[in-house]
Amino acid sequence: MTATEIHESADAEPAVNGGAKDAAAKTAGKAPSRRRRPWTLQRRLIVTVVGTTSLIMVLVAVATSVILGSVLEGQLDAQLNAMKSRSEALRPFITNRLSAEEILQEQPLPAGTLLAIQTPPAAPSGAVMTSDGEVVALTSTQIQQLAEGLRAEGPLVVTIEDVGTYRIEAYRSGPSVIVVGVSRADVATTFTQMLTTIVLLTIGGLLLLAAVTAWTIRAGLAPLRSVADTAARVSKLRLDQGEVSISERVPARESDPRTEVGRVGEALNTLLDHVDESLDARQRNEERMRRFVADASHELRTPLASIRGYSELSLRALAQSHDPLTLETTESSLDRIQAQSLRMTTLVEDLLLLARLDEGQELIYGSVDVSRLAIEAVGDARPVGPDHNWVIDVGEEPVMIAGDAGRLHQVAANLLANARTHTPAGTTVTVTVSVEGTDAVLSVHDDGPGIDPAISAELFERFSRADRSRARQTGGTGLGLSIVRAIVEAHAGSITVHSAPGDTTFEVRLPTRSVATT
Repeated sequence: MTATEIHESADAEPAVNGGAKDAAAKTAGKAPSRRRRPWTLQRRLIVTVVGTTSLIMVLVAVATSVILGSVLEGQLDAQLNAMKSRSEALRPFITNRLSAEEILQEQPLPAGTLLAIQTPPAAPSGAVMTSDGEVVALTSTQIQQLAEGLRAEGPLVVTIEDVGTYRIEAYRSGPSVIVVGVSRADVATTFTQMLTTIVLLTIGGLLLLAAVTAWTIRAGLAPLRSVADTAARVSKLRLDQGEVSISERVPARESDPRTEVGRVGEALNTLLDHVDESLDARQRNEERMRRFVADASHELRTPLASIRGYSELSLRALAQSHDPLTLETTESSLDRIQAQSLRMTTLVEDLLLLARLDEGQELIYGSVDVSRLAIEAVGDARPVGPDHNWVIDVGEEPVMIAGDAGRLHQVAANLLANARTHTPAGTTVTVTVSVEGTDAVLSVHDDGPGIDPAISAELFERFSRADRSRARQTGGTGLGLSIVRAIVEAHAGSITVHSAPGDTTFEVRLPTRSVATT
């Protein structure tokens, strides 16, 4: 290894080590890269519109300048050809070996004209006509610049010191070489003025366009900002507990469905209406659930207390003696225990039935005679409600449907029990069975006081109670009509109610399909 290589290696090693150290230092001290802030829709629209329009205007300006330059150059060529034709009239002066200055003084040409003549063996001469109409002779240096310009290719343009720029053309006339030229000063001035005008108009137009575009887009996106502000305010509301009402809405002037952005505002308002209704429904369900828990607790507490009391009484009596009176008391207590157990069993079974119906279970289809079912239900209701008048109205032909006979009998029984419980003694209850189109119709009508309008909207909801008391005669658990609706809807039917004082009718419609179709 040579001394030079050693020297270079020694110099390179510190550089490498120093570079590694610098890289490590940069890596150690490098700040975490910050994410680039995304552009807003407004900024993107403004930049896109202004940028595209700017490009178009610049292209138009460039094209206009090129076309204008071509037109001016064409006019200059026409003037030069005219000068060449007029110079033919100068041949007698050239023959007399007059200089270019003398010729222009004898035969003036238009201002801005250049004339140069070389007739061997005489020295070349040249002169120009100024804008004031004076003739100025060219110096030898200026003539030399003119001669150098003649050596170029294409359209000949020469710049002569202290005189200006000329478009020139040379031709031979006999032994002489004649050069004529036209000043480009007017062309340059016109082109400069036009280019300045185009640039100023383009810049002014772009500034005006940017301002108008920004205002228009900002005004057009105002409804969208209002939608975002409304959504932001709604997002800060507590919606998870308690009674909640969403009063925030997009203003009507910014939710016009005739515009695209207005449709977004209208859609948000519709969504907020649905959410508000859902929150109201949730609150109502929670209130009904709380009422049901209280009712169910009462319903279960009473029989449990009875069972506990009677069982303790029986055990205490049996512990004291086993005489016939004690056995009789114990037997009565056991009867009460059984009755209360059946009462609890009924409540639990109703809840279990609703749960199974929700899951699509619990129905056993078969052929059901609705007329016979109604007759049996009325027959069961008469002994329980002897103080009511029971009327049955069915046709001679049986009304057959496919369904679960046991559950449909429960529908009729619950409707009759509802009429008996919530109407006073002496009320007439009429059960009617008919066929309307493809539906079997079972209606239960009574001439009682009617349904309280306050609960008519939630009559078939679970745990809904017409009587807020917990009396067994009038209160109930609020499951009877909800079971009716669940069974009817499980049979693809519907139930409606029409009520007025002295005229209340529950109407059940069931499709008259055959057993084979189920």
